[in-house]
Amino acid sequence: MSENVPNGQGGGRQPIFMAPGAVSALAGLLVAVHLGASLILDIDGLGNLRIWFGFIPFRLTAPELLPGGMVPLLWTGFTHALLHIDFTHLLINTAWLLIFGTPVARRYGTTPFFLVFFFGALAGAVLLMAVQLAFVNEFSVLIGASGGVAALTGAAMRFIFQPVVIGENPETGERVILGRRTATLGQMFSNPRSRAFIIFWVGLNLLIPLAPLVTGVTIPIAWEAHIGGFIVGLLMP
Repeated sequence: MSENVPNGQGGGRQPIFMAPGAVSALAGLLVAVHLGASLILDIDGLGNLRIWFGFIPFRLTAPELLPGGMVPLLWTGFTHALLHIDFTHLLINTAWLLIFGTPVARRYGTTPFFLVFFFGALAGAVLLMAVQLAFVNEFSVLIGASGGVAALTGAAMRFIFQPVVIGENPETGERVILGRRTATLGQMFSNPRSRAFIIFWVGLNLLIPLAPLVTGVTIPIAWEAHIGGFIVGLLMP
């Protein structure tokens, strides 16, 4: 993922909600998995689905307590991103996917898009495992696409706030929009808009575990998955 300027064929602007095929396919898969599970499985079936395909940090330290032991860790770092708690959870993640996945898929193509999503999901799961086992020490099951979509958000930060590059058609001499450059990490943090977004986004997620100190209520959001995925997205382009 090292392309420097492209922003779609011909460099023209495209409406963000005309999603590329890769984004539509992933969104359709998320919806299909949730609908299928909701319509076909009973409560016990849903529980088994989440046990076998959700990511459970305790599989590393207490594998004897869970069916399959450690073996599901081979796939659950990825498959947890295809499951959702309810339709609200699914709707939020799908909307987020469309907004940030669309520019990334247009710029880099199908294979890099899926690599960012699934490696972001894995990174989010690994960071959650590290935090949970080190500080929380309680049973939890991670499900949801937010780690993967956070990675797409991080990848988009590398170009969406960069200045537009203007070129010239060699045949007609007409000025055309070529797209936006891929910023280095230094350029990204020196840009006021991308820096402000990153600080706000990471800061907001870091506030989630502090919420009980103020409200007395724990917010059931896997902030570790968001941050882990986001960092991977920032580093992958």
